[in-house]
Amino acid sequence: MDQLTSLDATDFWAPQFDYENRADGSIVMRHRGELTEYRATLADYFDHWADTTPDQTWIARRHEGGDWDRISYGAGRAKARAIGASLLAMGLGPSRPLLVLSENSLEHGLLGMACAYVGIPYAPVSPAYSLVSTDHGKLRDIAGLLQPGAVFADTGAPFAKAFDAIAQEGRVVINHRDAVAGAVTFDSLLEGDVALADAARAALTPQTVVKYLFTSGSTGSPKAVINTNLMICAMQAMVRDCYRFLTKKPPVVLNWAPWNHTAAGNKVFYMVMTNGGTYYIDDGRPVPGKFDETLRNLRELSCSWYFNVPVGYEMLVDALESDPALAATFFKELGMMFYAGAGMPQNIWDRLRAAGRKATGHEVLLATGLGATETAPFALACTQVQDKAGNVGPPSRGLSLKLVPNGGKLEARLKGPTITPGYFGDPAKTAEVFDEEGYYCMGDALRPADPDDFSKGFFFDGRIAENFKLTTGTWVAVGAVRASLVDAMDGLVRDAVITGENEGELGALLILSDRGQAMPADALRAALQEKLTAAARAATGSASRVRRAMILTDVPSFDRGEITEKGSLNQRALRTNKADLIATLYAGGPEVIIS
Repeated sequence: MDQLTSLDATDFWAPQFDYENRADGSIVMRHRGELTEYRATLADYFDHWADTTPDQTWIARRHEGGDWDRISYGAGRAKARAIGASLLAMGLGPSRPLLVLSENSLEHGLLGMACAYVGIPYAPVSPAYSLVSTDHGKLRDIAGLLQPGAVFADTGAPFAKAFDAIAQEGRVVINHRDAVAGAVTFDSLLEGDVALADAARAALTPQTVVKYLFTSGSTGSPKAVINTNLMICAMQAMVRDCYRFLTKKPPVVLNWAPWNHTAAGNKVFYMVMTNGGTYYIDDGRPVPGKFDETLRNLRELSCSWYFNVPVGYEMLVDALESDPALAATFFKELGMMFYAGAGMPQNIWDRLRAAGRKATGHEVLLATGLGATETAPFALACTQVQDKAGNVGPPSRGLSLKLVPNGGKLEARLKGPTITPGYFGDPAKTAEVFDEEGYYCMGDALRPADPDDFSKGFFFDGRIAENFKLTTGTWVAVGAVRASLVDAMDGLVRDAVITGENEGELGALLILSDRGQAMPADALRAALQEKLTAAARAATGSASRVRRAMILTDVPSFDRGEITEKGSLNQRALRTNKADLIATLYAGGPEVIIS
């Protein structure tokens, strides 16, 4: 492993693997050695830090005056016990979960930990299901499946129609501000009898369900992925085994990503809590007009671990390069930068690494990984310094990775303590995603970074279901084509939808980067045509040569299934939803760029 000069060899894993090569061409790989012991429940970790560091800030958020409202571990546990007791008194429990409709907040965080502390499953769902949807169809499906005993939203008025859409006799509505008629106030939950909470706490087991997290539901209703204490606690042990610097000093994290997604809600939120760190809720977002709040926070806080999506890093690196004081604060305590949600353009990767070296004089790890809602999500992770973006690393300790030949690719399947027992209320779908040996079938293909040494990690090689054939009968590896095209666009394009199913040649719908969006239209078109032509000339065949492109102006939608739970583009859903635009792409016209 290439060493980061600011860290020693004990700060990251140095994995070694055993391999099994099977007659059918499958390969199974697994870390040598067992996963270190971990506590049985999340409540055990919360108790530990509340007992040992009661005054340490657990979670914080800026209030309107600009200062941070902070909740310590000691106060957080006291509030969680009282809230949990109130929810139990309302009749909530294993068969009557809590449904959370709103975004990240201190109240949301307390409710989540209260539920985990007393054994009430809770389900945070995308706020878009309440605020964007006009018929609340997916929200109705979710409520019909879970039959929640109570529904929470931080503010009442914006969610009033959603409350009405899933109203049911005996179902309690809870909100914190701007209360709707008949709602229970959040503050009243703080008056619960903690004896009820302590009795329920004593009955927790590793198999107790912590939460239900919903997949994007790109085909039909969202599926409720069961998340148990065992899954999450084992997953956090894998995180600590991989990123060992987290155990040497309590982590400090600033994070905006929504808790209804597994990456933020499971990996990051519980990573902070199980290691006694501090989670700062970032009310900024990686979109114009909201990223200034993120920069304001980063000028004040020095994180030890930082996450963002590639578009967020694109906005961040511009600021780091122009503001040395911000860069000094950002990199001061930073152990690593982690990205997910989409492919990282190579030029952004290079600039981030250069910014880290300029600010610190050494290499700062920039890395990614691969997982799924069904894997809790931490599964594969990279800790080796890379010159090229995209290596998702090898599998974590405690997991077995089975690589199965499928259409010329290696399909990834996983088995271990972090894998979900299945989908709540849907045994048929559960059966579909496990093979005959009990491996969870991710649906992702992997390509080894070094075919002779799988410990060097893998590159995401596309979704098995997203690949297609041209009319020539040639299979197209969509993931590889997309990555190559985005790199060839030299920072003008953030992502791309690859088209060409039942056509004679490949095309693409281009999602512009901020740099691309800032260019005058004529200059942009000329630059895109030049780079598309150069990429087409360098391609080795029809299955990798993109001959035509159009700019996609619509933002891909999570609620339409165009964004996966990993945050990446759902190529197949976008091709389906943009059928008219793709028809225009192949019919030709002034909007079409031809190589």
